[in-house]
Amino acid sequence: MTLELVAATANPHKVAEIEAILGDDVVVLPRPDHVGDIVEDAPTLEGNARLKARAICAAAGRAAVADDTGLEVDALDGAPGVHSARYAGDDGNAAANIAKLLGALGGLEPEARTARFRTVALVAWPDGSECMAEGTVEGRIIDTPRGSGGFGYDSVFVPVDGDGRTFAEMDDGSKNAISHRGRAFTALVGILPTT
Repeated sequence: MTLELVAATANPHKVAEIEAILGDDVVVLPRPDHVGDIVEDAPTLEGNARLKARAICAAAGRAAVADDTGLEVDALDGAPGVHSARYAGDDGNAAANIAKLLGALGGLEPEARTARFRTVALVAWPDGSECMAEGTVEGRIIDTPRGSGGFGYDSVFVPVDGDGRTFAEMDDGSKNAISHRGRAFTALVGILPTT
């Protein structure tokens, strides 16, 4: 039996990644148009994923799937972390976020630019139950963006498990096989109910 989940994100890039990772046994339905922005003010990725999943679940009256991702840079004591999407301001401008990150890391040698992406994926059901999984990928931040694919910080993140390319230089299949989101949603599939 196919499981239907309503997407908490309106980001088409994220929806496409989630659908590709979850596979044929899960159908991702679009976020309801009438739902406005959800304030993501929890202090953790887990909390923000829960806020989004619960809000969409309540609005749609059915199971909803949400995730929250943070880029944790060791030289910045884990920043931007839970604030990754709005690191350079509330408008969530990826180019501005990258510019701020590269400015903060200016002058650091490559070995000092270690970082990780961490994603928490969560499904909330109308009865109050939920499933949650996490995925992490280690890597480093390069000093000049490379690649035109992906989104967010993908053009400056080179995963340790990769072949030297940034996430933005990889095709979707290669990225999803090793990415934080891929790992989180693959783990989530393993704990979702089958009926």
